[in-house]
Amino acid sequence: MNAMQAKKDAFERLLVIMDELRAGCPWDKKQTLESLRHLTIEEVYELGDAILKGDMDELKKEIGDILLHMVFYAKIASETDQFDIADSLNAICDKLISRHPHIYGDVKVENEEEVKANWEKLKLKEGKKSVLEGVPQSLPAMVKAQRIQDKARGVGFDWEKPEQVWEKVEEELDEFKKEADGNTSKMEDEFGDLLFSLVNYARFKGINPEDALEKTNRKFIRRFQYLETESAKDGKTMDRMSLEEMDVYWNKAKRLEN
Repeated sequence: MNAMQAKKDAFERLLVIMDELRAGCPWDKKQTLESLRHLTIEEVYELGDAILKGDMDELKKEIGDILLHMVFYAKIASETDQFDIADSLNAICDKLISRHPHIYGDVKVENEEEVKANWEKLKLKEGKKSVLEGVPQSLPAMVKAQRIQDKARGVGFDWEKPEQVWEKVEEELDEFKKEADGNTSKMEDEFGDLLFSLVNYARFKGINPEDALEKTNRKFIRRFQYLETESAKDGKTMDRMSLEEMDVYWNKAKRLEN
């Protein structure tokens, strides 16, 4: 059996199992699009965790979990003759072909940036009124900022050099400092501007800000938990330790990581 046939057989197996579960399992029969939504979001975060950990075995499992959810949604929709999984697959295939004229047509591109720019222009030709329409409202704010900036860049609305963006970061930092002891609403506005400009600078430097912050979160957790466990071994409790005492354990955790 060749690799393509094996993939087709595996996907067909999932479709058959989905039909059987929907027909016979009390839990699966009860599910709706709305009841699955929060579970799908959780699965996507678990996929993200596996990627950040570099755990390929876990990643394999999480991809399967998400595929199951996609098949589940299509199954529910098919029960009211809205669409089925074949409609979804054909829709994405049609869109990919339409938006890659440099592969399936006679358009020439020089680099990735031209591909992204063409993508956004094609979306507007398809009837979208704004290049920002495709940014989900419920995205986490930092991810949303990054996507907004990416899409604006796709139609040429962007800085030319990283140095210009860094000047904007410094400008926003100064404005935040001016409001730091003032009105809470103004501080929030300026802090938001500062974060947005930092996300922009990260993009110019090829850094994913969401990934960078998550790595820092994990690093803090590791060091803090080391502080908790090691100080407890020495018979100390954190609520009775000075900051200087805590720093001894914190710095030791940093040295161990390095």
